[in-house]
Amino acid sequence: MKLLATMTAMLSVLTPAAALGAEEEKVKIIAAGTQDSVTGPAAWFTGKVRIDSSFQASEPARTGGATVTFEPGARTAWHTHPLGQTLIVTQGKGRVQEWGKAIREIRPGDIVWIPEGVKHWHGATPGTAMTHIAIAESLDGSPVTWMEQVTDAQYQGRDGAR
Repeated sequence: MKLLATMTAMLSVLTPAAALGAEEEKVKIIAAGTQDSVTGPAAWFTGKVRIDSSFQASEPARTGGATVTFEPGARTAWHTHPLGQTLIVTQGKGRVQEWGKAIREIRPGDIVWIPEGVKHWHGATPGTAMTHIAIAESLDGSPVTWMEQVTDAQYQGRDGAR
């Protein structure tokens, strides 16, 4: 009888709480590989862009994001974020540009903060793909306002945005 009580106690430690009829766990895990990759829409991107591991917090939180991979030469359209955006570069080499400023290079380990309302674009360099994790908060249900495409001349640093 004592052995049965000991085994039952051990099993309760090793068995998930939900299986024992306890309250459902609140921590959510989205397992790697359980979400399909999505192609970045042509209205928002130039070139080949893949979006993976999208996430959106449940209300009242308003943070969401995704892992975004840009093939060489691919980039976002000009856009703004109502509450700003954080980019965490994980692979490759990329570019980011604020309207009216010089293009800046970004590399793995770099963290880019774009303040609220700042018109900008980001993407890969002409010869190297780039992956980043993008994180932004929504305001009134939207994390981004998309604008016009970045022209080839702007992407190459040869015109109007600077």
